Amino acid sequence: MPRVLLIEDDPAVREGIELGLRRRGHEIRSAPSGEAGLAAIGEFHPDLLLLDLMLPGMNGVQVCRQVREAGALPIIMLTARGDDFDVVVGLEAGADDYIVKPARTEVIEARIRAVLRRIEEPPGRAAVEFHGDLAIDRTGLNVAKAGRRLALAPSELKLLLYLTAAPEQVFSRQQLLEQVWEHSYHGDARLVDACVRRLRHKIEDVPGTPRYIQTLRGFGYRFGPL
Repeated sequence: MPRVLLIEDDPAVREGIELGLRRRGHEIRSAPSGEAGLAAIGEFHPDLLLLDLMLPGMNGVQVCRQVREAGALPIIMLTARGDDFDVVVGLEAGADDYIVKPARTEVIEARIRAVLRRIEEPPGRAAVEFHGDLAIDRTGLNVAKAGRRLALAPSELKLLLYLTAAPEQVFSRQQLLEQVWEHSYHGDARLVDACVRRLRHKIEDVPGTPRYIQTLRGFGYRFGPL
């Protein structure tokens, strides 16, 4: 079972999530602050981080940015308000998904599994694909640009692999939410838009004039080197 680190300052919320996930077999450790959580990452080596957005001192956005700079640890943000502007900031900082509190344990676990699930590619595809100066290793789940390996968050990698599996095909935001984030309901397009912006900053020479991931207004996104 995945090892989960929870950073949450509210004792009642923290204890409730811990108890629920432990009952389902997860190994979980918690921290009451961003500073304590960052220290725990090096000691606990979690598979995923559950991160409260509104933390005292170092807030969740700051923690998210610091974690993302260090590597590709999957991050799910916890927020009390789904329409909060800070949610967008958190997604831009590198979070892979978010959950609005309060949330049932089965919802949290489903999101954890969705973020951690490895991508299954159709048989018969080449292990390494080249798109312009991008090299995509579907077996090793690595991406390089002009020979330099890129550090992609799990959601960024999943999105890129999905788009490149069908070059030139246009996908709506809802299709991408269902296939990449596994949100079966009418989901939040901000997850997709924020992930696209982050990915463009890593794979595009000029993110404002994208060559690879193109927007078709009113329709969605497609991958197709210009």
